[in-house]
Amino acid sequence: MPIETRVHAAGGTVSQTAVDIGAEVVAVPVGSGPAAPAAEVARSLPFTLDELLELHRAKGEPGEITATQVRLGDRMRELLLYGVGDAAPADLRKAGAALARRGKGRAALVAGVPAGDLAAFVEGALLAAYEFKIGAAPAKKALGTLAVLTEAGPGSDAPAIERGTARAHAAALARDLANTPSREKDPSWLAAQAEQVAADAGLTVRVRGEKELVDEGFGGLVAVGGGSSRPPRLIELSYVPDGGPAERHVVLVGKGITFDSGGLSLKPNEGMKTMKTDMAGGAAVIAAMSALRGLGVRARVTGLVAAAENMPSGSAMRPGDVIAHYGGTTSEVLNTDAEGRLVLADALAYADAALAPDVIVDVATLTGAAKVALGLRHAALFAGDDALAAALTEAGTAAGEPVWRLPLVDDYRAAIDSDVADINNIGRGGYGGGSITAALFLREFVGDRPWAHLDIAGPGRSTSDDAELTRGATGFGTRLLLTWLTTGLTA
Repeated sequence: MPIETRVHAAGGTVSQTAVDIGAEVVAVPVGSGPAAPAAEVARSLPFTLDELLELHRAKGEPGEITATQVRLGDRMRELLLYGVGDAAPADLRKAGAALARRGKGRAALVAGVPAGDLAAFVEGALLAAYEFKIGAAPAKKALGTLAVLTEAGPGSDAPAIERGTARAHAAALARDLANTPSREKDPSWLAAQAEQVAADAGLTVRVRGEKELVDEGFGGLVAVGGGSSRPPRLIELSYVPDGGPAERHVVLVGKGITFDSGGLSLKPNEGMKTMKTDMAGGAAVIAAMSALRGLGVRARVTGLVAAAENMPSGSAMRPGDVIAHYGGTTSEVLNTDAEGRLVLADALAYADAALAPDVIVDVATLTGAAKVALGLRHAALFAGDDALAAALTEAGTAAGEPVWRLPLVDDYRAAIDSDVADINNIGRGGYGGGSITAALFLREFVGDRPWAHLDIAGPGRSTSDDAELTRGATGFGTRLLLTWLTTGLTA
């Protein structure tokens, strides 16, 4: 659902801007210490800001808010002293999120913002204002307008606001796609959303239906989708930059399992409750593609989303089946609930053989093992190329979507040996490392190309509102990919 909050740059003072736009709330930043800022709004108070901070024992920590009232013009308004810590990007992202949540139900809020990454502040505010609700509207609407003032002034602030807004809206799109219930969201629905994104963002799109997938040998997608009455799709989005040759060709691959029941290896009910978000990797790819032209990305980028619904039925794949993937590699199905790697295998093999990219990155809610290893805030990163791993790690840190590199342990390769096929789809007992063996399975399909795999099973969903995250799908990976693609970190 679209983010309703709008952000714009303002000039002059916090007080005058509040009067001019009728803002009910004004906000002044407080750094670590805390040290009371020299804020002109303090002249309207019968006490000093230092006294207010001391009374509330404020520390200036990111996200901390101390409130009082102040008369500006002809009316009372709420004054917020909000912590920004050291004004690092992560601090400003968290501070922006805190202000947006505090501003719910208000028409306008004016905030002074310290020197630093204004785009991160805007991103945090907008993402915290995100809501996904089917039915009655929430009791309090999202903050209407956020007017920001910095020392640089409106003219200098506009590009940063545009960047932060673009990244936030892309992440919100990923959240929308993943949060949509699976009764509505099947592979054809997801393909239709991608077609709309392509039309809006100046992309080309091709969607392969069931017959084409069979005819062209996408055996993993066909097998995984075979148990559902709603057949699979392979979505291919293509972006070519304006004005001159592309610097490189990047292929992004996303897992698009629109609902995962586990197939014949059926999940328990508790395990299915969040499975509408099992296509969060595919959502991140579609969302990242939506923002490329607006952000001026210089690479050529192809986005592949392998979309299927994994359901049990008489036509479902069975444990013991052997699948022939795109390009001919075969895999034995030992567990139908390890389906994500089967559809990704087709897309990766197609990317390697038919698209010949310079680099491939896949994103997937792939294994519970990654969540056990790293928890709910870090994605697992696997890569065969050290420079690519470093670039993605740096991009994740900058974007507020951290990753931690795990090893591709060659000794574990034997865990996916099959007696009847080239490989099997789940690691045999005695090895452990479920996220590693899954990554090793994927590695079989990328040839010799630089490749990275992001397992976002942990951070792809949030159980509560926290800083810029909202409960439900997080859109994890979208901002990381956009940061990576826009900052030249692949060079």
